Formats: sequence, structure tokens, C-alpha cells
Amino acid sequence: MSNLTRYDPFMDPIPELFHGLFRPFKGLSVAEEPDLSPIKIDVAESDTAYSVKAELPGIDRNNIDVQIEGSAVTINAKVERSKEQKEGERVIRRERYSGSFSRSFTLASVIDECKATAEYKDGVLSLTLPKKASSDRKRIEIN
Repeated sequence: MSNLTRYDPFMDPIPELFHGLFRPFKGLSVAEEPDLSPIKIDVAESDTAYSVKAELPGIDRNNIDVQIEGSAVTINAKVERSKEQKEGERVIRRERYSGSFSRSFTLASVIDECKATAEYKDGVLSLTLPKKASSDRKRIEIN
């Protein structure tokens, strides 16, 4: 019995051959390399503020930068690691790693930058981003 397959012009098998071809080379020991996956975030909203939790494990707090511009939030992180294995006085292996990544997102309300707070504990960056008080519309009298 023969199987019939419907031709789907939107499903082209050729790009799947090259999927992942241009990704950076991972090397032989994947377990020793740091994870460069995007920053994972959780955002919660209340009436007065947003609460953002971002996972940044193994990053020094001095290498984290948070920028707020209107309703846009950007989290930048920089990683620098150096590892050296010695056997007596001989250096057997020396590895260095440096990289940076960022995550940007836009919230529905404008953020009050002056009242925003940040805390970094146990690899989790916690941001409290208060909403700017909405200015009431001013009614103009027509003469």
C-alpha cells in the first residue's frame, strides 16, 4: 500500500538541514562552559508597581546594569571567569571566559525611575518598579 503525502509549500525541508549551522562552536566539554541562555524573567503587576525577578546565577552584582527609560527596562550582565589547574608548580590547564548578554522588555505603564529599587540575592535579581502616577487630564474651558 502506498502512502500519499500532501505537498505543503510552507514546509520546506532544506532550511532544516542548515538549522544550527551558524551557532557558536561549543567545544568538547559542554559541562564546563557557562550557560549563555537568555535571562529568564518573571513579571508581576499590581495596581501601583511591577515586580520583576531575573535569574542571573554566578554573576557578580557589580557586573549587572539595569536601565529604565520610560516603560522600557533593559538588564545587562557581564561574565568574566578564569579557571586554572595546577599540578605542583606546573600549570596543566588555564581557561578564560568572557561574555555579556542583555534582556529588554517594555511594560504597559511608564516607570518612576526615582522610586525603583533593585536587590540581588542568591543569583536572582529582584526589581520593584513603581508606576508613575497618571496625570489627570486637565479640562480647558472654552470661552
